[in-house]
Amino acid sequence: MASFKFVLHKGNRRKNGTFPVSLRVIRNARTKYFPTGLIAKVEEWDKNAERFICNKKVCPMYQEYNSRLVELASKARNIEWNFEKEGIFWTLNQFEDAFMHKSKQSKFLDFAMKCIQTMKETGHIGNARVWENSIDNMKLFDNKLSTRIFQEIDIRYVNAYNVFMEKKGWCGNTRKHNMKTLRAILNRAILEKECSSNFYPFGKGGFCVSSLDEETDKRYLSDESMQKLMNRKSKSKTREVARHLFLFSYFCYGMSYIDMANLTKKNIHTEGGKLYIMYKRQKTKNSKGAKFIKIVINDDLNRLLRWFKENTTIIGEYLLPIVSIDYNGEKLYEHQRRRLAKYNNNLKNLAEEFELPEKLTSYVSRHSMAMTLQEDGTPREIISQIMGHRDLKTTNTYLDSFSNNLIENITNKSLHKNKIAI
Repeated sequence: MASFKFVLHKGNRRKNGTFPVSLRVIRNARTKYFPTGLIAKVEEWDKNAERFICNKKVCPMYQEYNSRLVELASKARNIEWNFEKEGIFWTLNQFEDAFMHKSKQSKFLDFAMKCIQTMKETGHIGNARVWENSIDNMKLFDNKLSTRIFQEIDIRYVNAYNVFMEKKGWCGNTRKHNMKTLRAILNRAILEKECSSNFYPFGKGGFCVSSLDEETDKRYLSDESMQKLMNRKSKSKTREVARHLFLFSYFCYGMSYIDMANLTKKNIHTEGGKLYIMYKRQKTKNSKGAKFIKIVINDDLNRLLRWFKENTTIIGEYLLPIVSIDYNGEKLYEHQRRRLAKYNNNLKNLAEEFELPEKLTSYVSRHSMAMTLQEDGTPREIISQIMGHRDLKTTNTYLDSFSNNLIENITNKSLHKNKIAI
């Protein structure tokens, strides 16, 4: 609880002998004074009553002034009550925003675009594109987005945005992705003091982003399909390259395509007489506590790397034949995305050639690796570390979708028991 009291702020004596009447708020052993817009002489003020003396001879306007203090006292208590109702552990600065109406009138879109530009300039191209895509989706919903101030992005706004996306036929996971980005923008604005948290639409009592979770399709290969990929060669050179990249990803614990695209010779390390691939995930490498993933280069990976060297064109210091032009920055990002689209198309054609019943995409190797480890009885905590996830919750979204009979029937399968057709 906070302490509220109207006092003469005697540290601010004016030339005419008056003092400002201030609301003194004490919270967590901290004190702050807020002006009421009223002034009084010492003889006009009743210290015990915290009001102007009820004497027209001494203070002709005492009734009007005291009525104003009653209003301000009620306002202060209402602000405190609203904070408590919303479960907000508020600070004196937050109280000031609400009491003095000092919340910045910053525009939501201006702030978001400024952050996007900073991301691009500092090499965070992926995050910048995610924010840009989400902003474009918000513009479809709100044609006045360019004029919106942060206070307008409240719980009613967010609920209406969710309804709009749902009517558009967007699945829960797509809506969740957009809501998470919106939440990230607001969190950053609050952190940088561009807006107040008083109107924050997420958090306790607000919009629940996790309620949009939907179970994703099972994107892993059966044992039979994996055998085909390992033991058969494609009739097409481009599809054969795609097959080898898929297997490289699989044997590298489901390494993502973008992480493979950024591998260079500098990612090869020698320890204890063994060669390792060591890298940080592009997706989380700038996050606090991001760790290196360490993969021993065994016979399978050695054969794959040798095949790439002998059968493909690899530029510069890159380890794999993905980046074909020496770009950097935003151009490199765009180039990698175009190459990813071609890769997925080649995998689709490869699945048709091999008559696989499952869809084949860049993500399937990652999910298949996780499934293989789980069937081997590997604890999820270990799988989470292998996959480079920041928390176990992310790993669970991969594994919870797997059918119970597959989970229960451990086959004691090994990642490296099969030889690859080179």
